[in-house]
Amino acid sequence: MAALAGTSSQIIKVAALSGSLRRGSYNAGLIRSAVELSKVAVEGLQIEYVDISPLPLLNTDLEKEGTYPPAVEAFREKILAADSILFASPEYNYSIAAPLKNAIDWASRAPNVWAGKPAAVVSAGGGFGGGRSQYHLRQVGVFLDLHFINKPEFFLNAFQPPAKFNDDGDLIDEDAKKRLKEVLLALKKFTLQLKGNN
Repeated sequence: MAALAGTSSQIIKVAALSGSLRRGSYNAGLIRSAVELSKVAVEGLQIEYVDISPLPLLNTDLEKEGTYPPAVEAFREKILAADSILFASPEYNYSIAAPLKNAIDWASRAPNVWAGKPAAVVSAGGGFGGGRSQYHLRQVGVFLDLHFINKPEFFLNAFQPPAKFNDDGDLIDEDAKKRLKEVLLALKKFTLQLKGNN
């Protein structure tokens, strides 16, 4: 992309999606923390939270002559305009949450607007910290032609003391913030490499 080429002020536009629609969601909290980190600690990243809650359930009857419902069209445009993607995915039944899968499927309809984009995934939850959802998302990403960073991985057990989030779902754990920053730096580096600006 020409906008990224050969300047010291390269801005990478990141579309950030949370798979949880819950008020106070820890995964949405990870996205909010990533947005804040991008402003103060990771130069060159511009992260925009993209709300997936307005999307209708996937139903191809809603497609009319190559067009989609307005909420879907707006969502697809956000993904298409992004240089890279940040997912925050809770784990449900060893997999990704239904709202996120719905969003993924809408954006994969022809033309697939995920194709060729660098991506990273983080998660918070119990036990394994949402890790199994990440592995499933990576598998889905193979078909979508998404290119996930491999390292560092970010899984956060949200329920193991000390508290990682406050009552509003905001990330308060400083070590987790440092780890999240490393993910963002890796995503930035990988995006520039894929764009030929390493």
